[in-house]
Amino acid sequence: MSTSYKIAVLDRGFVYVGRVEWKHNVLTITDARCIRRWGTTKGLGELVNGPQPETILDMVGTIHVPERSLIHLIDVVESAWKNI
Repeated sequence: MSTSYKIAVLDRGFVYVGRVEWKHNVLTITDARCIRRWGTTKGLGELVNGPQPETILDMVGTIHVPERSLIHLIDVVESAWKNI
């Protein structure tokens, strides 16, 4: 399965961006960064085109998320995120 960059909104308030892949009801996010501070004025959707000047990202690496923890995924412009 091919992977693409997405913003993953998880339960307990965690928000990550990275390369997303589904396998056996587990979401794996590689090149993951935790979006600690959105840095937006109009919500999370502003990050579709890349981080804002006030966005704070923490490098995480690879995370595995059970399906039940996923709230939703947001498609992003991959070129705006993959070289961060």
